[in-house]
Parts: sequence; structure tokens; C-alpha cells
Amino acid sequence: MQELIFTLDGFRPYGWFLTLIQFAYYIGFGYIERSLEKTTVPRCIPMRTYALLAFLTLGTMGLSNSSVGYLNYPTQVIFKCCKLIPVLIGSVLIQGKKHGPMDFFAAFAMCLGLILFTLADSQVQPDFDPFGVFLISMALLCDAAIGNVQEKAMREYRAPNNEVVIFSYGIGFVYLAVIMLVSGHLYKGIVFCAQHPMETYGYAFLFSLTGYLGIQIVLTLVRTCGAPMAATVTTARKAVTIALSFVFFSKPFTIQYLWSGLIVVFGIYLNVYSKRSKLTFADLGKMTSTLYHRTISRMPIARQGTKKLLLEV
Repeated sequence: MQELIFTLDGFRPYGWFLTLIQFAYYIGFGYIERSLEKTTVPRCIPMRTYALLAFLTLGTMGLSNSSVGYLNYPTQVIFKCCKLIPVLIGSVLIQGKKHGPMDFFAAFAMCLGLILFTLADSQVQPDFDPFGVFLISMALLCDAAIGNVQEKAMREYRAPNNEVVIFSYGIGFVYLAVIMLVSGHLYKGIVFCAQHPMETYGYAFLFSLTGYLGIQIVLTLVRTCGAPMAATVTTARKAVTIALSFVFFSKPFTIQYLWSGLIVVFGIYLNVYSKRSKLTFADLGKMTSTLYHRTISRMPIARQGTKKLLLEV
């Protein structure tokens, strides 16, 4: 739906206005869900934390929406697939978590695949704009912080999902509305969307509805499994998004897209595998040391065998 909205001629400068519409829909969905609950609880998370979450949410969604106007959509999605990399770093810096070598191998594979995918895109796309890479990279940095801040806050205060949605997007809506009002982009966005209500507000409703359901799933994963696992699940979902993008929208294709995307998928697999295999750096060091000593111990035997063969000859 996001790519479909940006196919509208002239919509490219209105990525931030689309974010404002999304925030408004999310607030409405959150209030509907909260009103349907039989029991309501008072706000659990402090407003200072919500102010930070709102800022990060605004950066994540606003920059991501804006990048679609500058990047080939599959490239934008493949960047979002690699959100595990900043999430991994953020979990170490913000929460002090420790990760095994498999997690870092997964991050390296994703980085490699991402670089190759971007290089392929720059070769086949005549309108490739590096500014789009900058926008989506900044969105990923915000995404890394927001996932870990959400996990820490939700586990500490045990806040329900709809509370996090209402306050995060409500405060973010105020932030963005004030910024756009001062800059003059709010009026321009309203005028443009009034000329194309179905292609903007209508498609944005479907886009926001599916996004809201996805947010509920992500928040549940963050609460139960942690931010890195949530990032892995959402990354796997985006593989389907890329395939559908090539099916429904005509765009140039190169085989480099395929094998660089497979490298990213391999990184996702390594991350999932790391959750089952609790391999640590100490274990890796022991394995390396054992392999080294076995290799050294076999070398004299190999030399003796060679000497015997020479004597026999």
C-alpha cells in the first residue's frame, strides 16, 4: 500500500504528511481498542518516556515514508530488513545485553547483502538518489533505539499495547503537526490530498490499519521475546513484501537483487539459529584452540608419513 500511494503523481514531497495521517489513524484505532476493553488501567509509563518514544517513532516512520520518494521500494524494504543490525547495537548500549558470535555473524551477513543490493539498485535505477539511503539509514537508527526503549519500558512498567500506541503516536502527532504548521507544509499537504482523497486518505486508511495490526504483533513480540526477535520476525515478513513489489509494480530487475537478497536471508537464518544455539565467544575460542592444536599435532605425523613414502620409493 505504501508503494501504491507513492505512485500517485506529485506525492513525493508529502511523505511527512502521510506520516501525520498514519499517526491520526493509529490514535483512533488505539482509542477504539481501549474503549472495547472491559477494564481500563491508568497510564503506566511516565510521560518523559513517552515523549522520547514519540520522537523516535516520528523519526522512524517519517524518515521511512520520505525515503520511498527517493529509493526503489525493494531497496527501501531491504534496508528495513537489516534493522536487526542497529537493534543489536542498541540492545548492548541501552539495555546492556550480551550477544553471542552468531548474532554478529548474522549482522555481518545482513550488512554485506545490504551493500550488494544497494550497489545493484544504483546500477539499474536511473533515478537512484543517495539521499534516500541517508533517510532510511536514519530511520533505522531511530528504529533501533525505539525497539529497545519500548522493551525496557514495557517490561518495567507492564503497560498494555494500546496505551503505548495512544501516547507514543498521540505525542508524535502533536510534534509533527506543529513542525508542519510552522514550515507551511501542513496546508500544502491538506490541499494536495483534498484533490486525491481516495488515493491518499483512502489508501492511507488501509495502510494504517494493516500497520496498526502489525504494531500490535511487534509490541507483543517485544514484550515476550525481546527486540532482536521482533526485528527478525518483521524482517522475514518483508521478504514477502519485496516479492509482491516486483509482481504488482513494473520495475527493472537484475540477478544481483536475488543473490544479495539471499545473503540477507542467510543472515536472518543465522539470527534465528543463534536463539537455539547458545554459542558464546568463549565457546568459539575453545573450538578454535582445539582445532589449532589438532592441526599442529597432526603435522609431524604427516611429515613422517611423507619421509617413509620417499624411502620406499
